Amino acid sequence: MNSLAVTDIGRPASAASTVLVALGGNLASAAGGPRQTLEAALTMMPALGLWVRKVAPFYRTPSLSTYIQDFYVNSVAEIETALPPKALLAALHRIEALFGRVRRDRWGPRVLDLDLLDCRGLIVPAVGRRGPDAGAGPLPLALPHPAIAERAFVLLPLRDVAPGWRHPVTGESVDALIRGLAADAMRGIERFGG
Repeated sequence: MNSLAVTDIGRPASAASTVLVALGGNLASAAGGPRQTLEAALTMMPALGLWVRKVAPFYRTPSLSTYIQDFYVNSVAEIETALPPKALLAALHRIEALFGRVRRDRWGPRVLDLDLLDCRGLIVPAVGRRGPDAGAGPLPLALPHPAIAERAFVLLPLRDVAPGWRHPVTGESVDALIRGLAADAMRGIERFGG
């Protein structure tokens, strides 16, 4: 188990530290299609104190929603920042809003989704309702991301950018988490070339 405590979530890091952020979207923005939107969001991050160190390849991913949507584009970025987790999450939400993200439906189409996956191995238990019953607004900070172990569209690019990553709670490697996915979890997911 990690030595960081829940009380550390508002405290600045003593130096810039690495965090993992998932990126996704399936609607166009002023920057262009979903892939161009993700790339534009990455270029905006340094202005908010988020330095992008690595970006995984982009993946084309089918929607998990019960109604038909366009395919998503997903990736994971390794980011260095001195921001504490709450301020980091607020910065990610600000970037989403700058690209026109409006939270209407929990699993509906979106122009940009930036999820804080892991922040220095910090463990912050999820509180409140999650999933489709959680409502449309932003969810409170929970680390690592509560659904990280269930999502192939997160785990595949996470492995690309941080192959040695381990789940802070269970200690499982990213490879073990991928092997533990349901048989159909990777159906329709394709890595973009180049």
